Amino acid sequence: MLKIDSLENGIVIDHIKSGNGMKLYNLLGLDKLDCCVAVIKNAKSNKYGKKDIIKIDGVSNVNLDILGFVDNNVTVCYIENGELVRKEKPTLPEKLTNILKCKNPRCISNAEDDIDHIFYLSDVNSHKYRCIYCEQEYTDKH
Repeated sequence: MLKIDSLENGIVIDHIKSGNGMKLYNLLGLDKLDCCVAVIKNAKSNKYGKKDIIKIDGVSNVNLDILGFVDNNVTVCYIENGELVRKEKPTLPEKLTNILKCKNPRCISNAEDDIDHIFYLSDVNSHKYRCIYCEQEYTDKH
């Protein structure tokens, strides 16, 4: 069995749908951090069968909008001095800014460098987002 040590200070993102761990790793920009990051894929889960887990050493915050967008069933555990001090469950964000890019080549967000890429939640039940400028629906299999 693989053993990953517990954190003294940092964040554990738990209950990630199996297969979404690396997507979160990339969207959160964890490769740019100068700290220890562990991505555990396909860990056993009594509730889900399999799950992914991300442990980030020495970090005290993470973008909850990205987490809620990719998988709003995750649990974010904040660890200080080896103890769990707080748990959060991100929600599906109403608006995403500079997380997604519009795929419409004629959209102003692609034509102008200084315009933010902003998407709004257009359908809560199906988790669909649309560009605020051109109404292009964001499509991605996640």
